[in-house]
Amino acid sequence: MNKHQRIKLRHLRTFVEIARHGALKPAAEALNMTQPAVSKVLKDLEEIVGFHLVERSRRGASLTEAGEVLLQFAEQSLIALQQGLTSLEAIESGTAGQLRIGALPSVAARLLPVAVMRFRELSPAATLSIEEGSHETLVARLRGGELDLVVGRLGSPDSFTQIYSEQVVIVTAPDHPIAGSSRIEDILDWPVLYPPAAAAIRPLVDRLFLSLGIGQPPDRIETVSEAFGRAMVQGSLRPVWIISGGVVASELASGALRPLAVDASDTAGPVGIMARSEEDTLPIARLFRTAVGKALMQIGPIGRP
Repeated sequence: MNKHQRIKLRHLRTFVEIARHGALKPAAEALNMTQPAVSKVLKDLEEIVGFHLVERSRRGASLTEAGEVLLQFAEQSLIALQQGLTSLEAIESGTAGQLRIGALPSVAARLLPVAVMRFRELSPAATLSIEEGSHETLVARLRGGELDLVVGRLGSPDSFTQIYSEQVVIVTAPDHPIAGSSRIEDILDWPVLYPPAAAAIRPLVDRLFLSLGIGQPPDRIETVSEAFGRAMVQGSLRPVWIISGGVVASELASGALRPLAVDASDTAGPVGIMARSEEDTLPIARLFRTAVGKALMQIGPIGRP
């Protein structure tokens, strides 16, 4: 056994209390232990780590340089453990609280329903509030404290954790005259559902079209509405739809929509969880991150045709 594996919770708790109180006697009182017992636990810890951690004098106890280093990680370990125990207690007691989630349409369409199911298994008593919107709107509401987390494209106020990469797709109904075409200029003969200026994917799509030498399609309807796009693609106007791959992943898999054979890999970008830095420490937020990870394992790759 590695000697460091002999470190127990009592070692860390005792050491942290000594550092907090600056003396062994008040640390012993806080731990409901005798002072000799505290002294013995400290001596055991110092023998395990191989460093002198505390200098004792008539004025009390002060940390050595090695003690200062260990204190940072000892405190972090105890905090992480307490967060886990708090989460378990919340699940058991039914007081898990509320979590407000904002999601881009591409996330809301496929990932979020599965993530919510996994989250409810982890925290059945928690209340989830789900809000769909544009990248610009959701990030503003996150900054304003109206949302706790946002799942979407890169653009975090303080914290962003990537969970997968997603690219834009150009799709039509499967029986469309240009379905599966490799000629990007073919779309100019048809109405195009194009992302609006506030959409996170708009700069990516603009750059893609410029690189392909055609610029913005003149006959376009600007939208990222999932419901509107689905209805329009199946209607008599027969538009071409430019949208994040995650929004239409199930339709592409089933053949209900067909992608153009145009290389749009340059539009790939990170999708992840955004938070204000302080929200990342909430036990309920950590449970949601765990649920998202479980959902990704369940449904497999997202966002590519």
